[in-house]
Amino acid sequence: MTNLTGRDLLNITDLNTAEIKTILDLATDLKNGKKEFNCNKTLGLLFYKASTRTRVSFSVAMYQLGGNVIDLNPSRTQVGRGEPIQDTARVLNRYLDILAIRTFAQEDIQTFADYCDIPIINALTDLEHPCQILADLQTIQETFGQLEGLTMTYLGDGNNVAHSLLLGGVLMGMNVRLACPEGYLPSPDIVAQAQALATKPEQVIITQDIQGAVENAHVLYTDVWASMGQEEETEQRIPIFMPYQINQELLNFAHNDAIVLHCLPAYREKEITDEVMEGSQSRIWDQAENRMHAQKALMACLLGLNN
Repeated sequence: MTNLTGRDLLNITDLNTAEIKTILDLATDLKNGKKEFNCNKTLGLLFYKASTRTRVSFSVAMYQLGGNVIDLNPSRTQVGRGEPIQDTARVLNRYLDILAIRTFAQEDIQTFADYCDIPIINALTDLEHPCQILADLQTIQETFGQLEGLTMTYLGDGNNVAHSLLLGGVLMGMNVRLACPEGYLPSPDIVAQAQALATKPEQVIITQDIQGAVENAHVLYTDVWASMGQEEETEQRIPIFMPYQINQELLNFAHNDAIVLHCLPAYREKEITDEVMEGSQSRIWDQAENRMHAQKALMACLLGLNN
């Protein structure tokens, strides 16, 4: 069995294919009540950005594991008054068993990892959102019974979610297509990393051909057009991104059994229509629920509960 005890999850590529499979299988067992744990561990949540699903799903997951949760709101701790990250990290390392951080710069979460012995989890940075992608993969696997060979198309901004989807999808043998407007493409470094992981060229496609990207895809995925911290750009982005909206007309080009995913929050009639979001092909609410199960499995592995 894959042993993840004590490891960090800063990027989705901190996990290999077998390790992701271990987490997904455990998440499924936990969801179906086939396995349970009773630990006395403490999770810290240090969130510099707003959160609904990530904060609640991590909290409920740890409580269901039999542990405790401390909300380390930066506005109520010294880190919000400028205490150096390395000082905060070394202190929290002595109090907590595991720490999930949502922040802006990937470098900050790396600094926490450098100064902590406890597992550090990336609960979203501007570069990646690995926990979201674990839940996404679980949802896709639940639907199709497999991941390898499926085609996933992401439409919209080449952001942190797009980065982790690209890398995580390729790691699991999926074909991943990103359809993004010029000027809003994913990081070239992330694309190069995905291409290096791919076993065949068609596994990674970056394009502005929206219909071509959607054709026969098994999964259509979208996210908000302006991420946290980019709110002032929302109005100017609308006409640029409107052709990338997931609507019924576009969905008709996908595979007959295609599903639709959105990491939420969603702005209906912008990146996705209400009709599609509430339609029979939507798995968005299963996807949101699976954040809890996937993160519960992740923490169980990092804390050594699954050994």
